[in-house]
Amino acid sequence: MTESRSEQVLRVDAYPTHEVGGYRVRAGKPFPFGANVVPGGVSFSVFSDQATSMTLVLFRRGEPEPMAELEFPEEFRTGSVFAMTVFGLDHENIEYGYRADGPYDPVTGHRFDARQILSDPYARLIAGRDVWGVEPDRGRGYQYRSRVCLQDFDWADDTPLRIPAEDLVVYEAHVRGFTRHPSSGVTAPGTFAGLREKIPYLRELGVNCIELLPVFEFDESDNPRSNPETGEKLYDYWGYNTVSFFAPKAGYAATGRYGMQGDEFRTLIKDLHAAGIEVILDVVFNHTAEGNEQGPTISFKGLDNATYYMLTPEGYYFNFSGTGNTVNCNHPVVRNYVLDCLRHWVADYHIDGFRFDLAAILGRSADGTPLPNPPLLELLAYDPVLRHTKLIAEAWDAGGLYEVGNFPAYGRWAEWNGKYRDTVRSFLKGDPGVTGELATRIAGSPDLYSGRGTSASVNFLTAHDGFSLADLVSYNDKHNEANGEGNNDGGNDNASWNCGVEGPTDDPGINALRERQMKNALAILFTSQGIPMLLSGDEVARSQQGNNNTYCQDNELSWFDWDQVDENADLLRFTREMIAFRKRHRELRATVHPTGRMRDGLGLPDISWHGERAWQPDWSGDARLLAVARCGTGDDDVVYVAMNAHWESHDLELPALPGGRSWHLFADTGNEAPYDIRTPGAEQELDNAGKYLIGPRSVVILVGRANDPETTGTL
Repeated sequence: MTESRSEQVLRVDAYPTHEVGGYRVRAGKPFPFGANVVPGGVSFSVFSDQATSMTLVLFRRGEPEPMAELEFPEEFRTGSVFAMTVFGLDHENIEYGYRADGPYDPVTGHRFDARQILSDPYARLIAGRDVWGVEPDRGRGYQYRSRVCLQDFDWADDTPLRIPAEDLVVYEAHVRGFTRHPSSGVTAPGTFAGLREKIPYLRELGVNCIELLPVFEFDESDNPRSNPETGEKLYDYWGYNTVSFFAPKAGYAATGRYGMQGDEFRTLIKDLHAAGIEVILDVVFNHTAEGNEQGPTISFKGLDNATYYMLTPEGYYFNFSGTGNTVNCNHPVVRNYVLDCLRHWVADYHIDGFRFDLAAILGRSADGTPLPNPPLLELLAYDPVLRHTKLIAEAWDAGGLYEVGNFPAYGRWAEWNGKYRDTVRSFLKGDPGVTGELATRIAGSPDLYSGRGTSASVNFLTAHDGFSLADLVSYNDKHNEANGEGNNDGGNDNASWNCGVEGPTDDPGINALRERQMKNALAILFTSQGIPMLLSGDEVARSQQGNNNTYCQDNELSWFDWDQVDENADLLRFTREMIAFRKRHRELRATVHPTGRMRDGLGLPDISWHGERAWQPDWSGDARLLAVARCGTGDDDVVYVAMNAHWESHDLELPALPGGRSWHLFADTGNEAPYDIRTPGAEQELDNAGKYLIGPRSVVILVGRANDPETTGTL
């Protein structure tokens, strides 16, 4: 009986009621938006509040001219949604778009132009930018062509890893840059498939989360500039200029020319999960590739400009993103769009989390005023589909809104901790007056996240935006001339130090100091409470030759040079051991901020501060030395980290340990490799348990444990 009813319903849905342009059609279902395969046809659904008419434009795949244009009958409009099912389409071999007609009155926000063919905001695939770097045919009217996507990928038993946030070690990487260098040795350089071949490297490094720079479809060719020194074309390499929010970038797929980019990306994610590595996407909802009044019309601008963008009373675009326009994220329609998009990536691609570019914008109202209770941020925090995904905010924007520590979190959001970056960089340089704030930052920034726990802080020293770690210790100033903007782009306040010479040098003393400074940075990062994030390539001293804004550099300035894996094997080994050390010590990953209170039975507090003398930290403005000891529960090691940014050595008096324990040396960045670091668990017991000489600009890490666990006692 039940089956009979189902068949009956199927027959009704498959029955055309109208004929438009020679095609059999019927009213479609308003939801879900986009193009969805239904029995006998494809249902097309698109929103526009002010359009007076809407036309579906169909192309045979790759053909420049439409094969049909089907205007939606008025009775196919429900509210502000135009929905139509078209029967008899070969959905795997069509491309489509829309023409929206309505008022053209920029002062009131309307920019309808029925001459334009518009991409579907919900398109799951985009054709037109199938191979990276191939110049588009500018004479073609419709560049970014929407395609129908099937949901037939076999995920087998893949499930979310749900790694606790405090256990994450995040690795920020660029899909193309990770394997594009000729030294990568992969079969498909610069693609999802190429990255997949490097999963063993990521596993061996020890990271358990990869954060990918934008993978939504963008147009790498939309940068009009060229390198003023070489004349070579510059690209939109990073991809923070989204064309389509539901579609993976075809140019990142070896199979993009065949329209298989979705499955290639899913295969990468599936294999990363099998290797114990989560995937976080860097997403850009603060602006789009449509730019300002002078920018192209791709999708939102032609479908419903006044809904999707923040506009001034005169109809111009607010620009809190620094790129021309600002998405009107807290409009009810737009916030549902963002939610649908993120649900799509979680449900259809098994994505584990998102990092939101310039996320402070997501808390602004339509006129740009910060909202006390931003509905979009709350919606994302409580959504059932996103419930276990990681949400990470870049808690500032280009309009001057800086919300690090104040971002509306709803118990869910973490933040890129810009204050951690700035403080640790300043300390590493040897700036005075920093030790007090350094203590706060490495303890998980309780001043910022007292009610949210340590995992609200994503700690980082470098990211795609700014100097790489090698450049942080090699340049005092940015050198962005190759970007064609007169060296005016990129940040000016980098808190970097070149160690005595600007750029590359043959001076062995300076090069040794630079390597030690990189190890110091890594040692502090991986022993700080909070979520550590490592920039891809920092583990092998990847340099951008002083360029701190390589957004347009699709070349060796940006690519991971795999020859450096061997050339800088000592630094790579140091990084691996530091990550392994972090994983071994629960006290470094504690979810609550330390209090300084005594641990029951151990005779040591959960955290204690020290200077040259044990228990006597120097908080004065001239201090450049700080040591911290962390004590976990009864059976944990005690971890002692001494950080010396001074240019002189210091004798350290070590704190006494509870009975049965003695100090063992894990790392001393002042030592030459391979004596700079040990394998966790194989630390060497100190001969002189009460003292240790820390060298200039060095970090020393000791563990207090018993050689014979049976002798470990409590006080």
